[in-house]
Amino acid sequence: MSPSYLAQDPTLADFGRDPWWLVLGKIVFAFAFGLLATLLGVWFERRVVGYMQVRPGPNQVGPFGLLQTLADGLKMAFKEDILPKAADKVVYFFAPTISVICAVTALSVVPFGPMVSIFGHHTPLQVTDVPVAVLLLLACSSMGVYGIVLGGWASGSTYPLLGGLRSSAQMISYEVAMGLSIVAVFMTAGTMSTSGIVAAQGDGTQLTVFGQTIPAPGWYAILLLPSFIIFFIATVGETNRAPFDLPEAESELVAGFMTEYSSLKFALFMLSEYVAMVTMSAVTTTLFLGGWRAPWPITIWEGANSGWWPMLWFFGKVIALVFVFVWLRGTLPRLRYDQFMRLGWKVLLPINLVWILVLSGLRSIEDWDTRGKVIAVGIPAGILLIATIFWPSRKPKPKPTTQEQVDNRPHGSFPLPPMDLQVPPSPRITRVVAEREPANIVAGSDSREV
Repeated sequence: MSPSYLAQDPTLADFGRDPWWLVLGKIVFAFAFGLLATLLGVWFERRVVGYMQVRPGPNQVGPFGLLQTLADGLKMAFKEDILPKAADKVVYFFAPTISVICAVTALSVVPFGPMVSIFGHHTPLQVTDVPVAVLLLLACSSMGVYGIVLGGWASGSTYPLLGGLRSSAQMISYEVAMGLSIVAVFMTAGTMSTSGIVAAQGDGTQLTVFGQTIPAPGWYAILLLPSFIIFFIATVGETNRAPFDLPEAESELVAGFMTEYSSLKFALFMLSEYVAMVTMSAVTTTLFLGGWRAPWPITIWEGANSGWWPMLWFFGKVIALVFVFVWLRGTLPRLRYDQFMRLGWKVLLPINLVWILVLSGLRSIEDWDTRGKVIAVGIPAGILLIATIFWPSRKPKPKPTTQEQVDNRPHGSFPLPPMDLQVPPSPRITRVVAEREPANIVAGSDSREV
């Protein structure tokens, strides 16, 4: 690896030296990225799901329907803002803003690219970085649940409260698995700085396999495959996306914690969900997919990871992860709440703990290359994890026939119609016809008239 390539990696010493106007420009860029990615993300989801369901999706407002999301936002802004009588007005107003602020704040420590020159200033494409930047990401994702819980409680209604309670239990369950997944990243990278983690995934370590020296894959999605799988599943649960969108399950909770919200407050909750999806995709890219580093075989080009090109690779990875979010929504049914909690506590958490112990043991072996032993164990462990999650727990029972269902129904249950669909005549109609039959015969009319 050439020294010019290494010089592109920012360090903690490169932050805090920019003029105020450059820092302000970075903040505006990160905020604009979150909002613009949300607008395009809503359009992207509707188009992709429409393609999956063999329908066009939004295609009338603007070219390819790109302005449909903007039109929907303007429509919600001009709708009547209804405030429930039993609502806590202050908390009811600030709850949506808490969710949006927490989702956008996480972008402040996400590296969008390497060191670049902006108007003569050599600066990293990142708002800021601290030695514990990943803990800041976890704090932002954890604080987002307060907006949902407070929104459900402040509405003064039963269904929003149930949705808020569901969300709190959901976030606590999957926050543990997510935190343990990042522990594996800390152990391998040796730092909690986001720029340091990106640099550690491209350090050019060589790996000896069967006597042949080859470049070791640097992405932690390959080295730490079990952690990557568990982290992404926990991310889907953290962002309340399908099939884990139980806090806003329309079938049981009438849209959940957002039931009593309308107009711009409802739009803020929707905005926070999509901003969180884009933000967590960016965080996953940073921690496991090499951040702004180009994927192979683009790395064959020497200038792939220098200048402004890395922003293109970063945005491409984020779009790919957003597509996976949309793909899950268009293909998987919503889990039952007990299945969802069982997956978090009885599957992901124990597997994660065992994987951390195995990884700690591998790092203690001194006579074996660290990357080699992680690859040799991590990839089979990841495949075993996928098989454990998706393997059926028990053989499905044969479906009983219709007659068996009728015979096995409990005594005193609601009556069932005849299986041949021949509905018996109503006793009232039979009695009326019998009473009128002599008069109808005398009048010469048909006895079937009632």
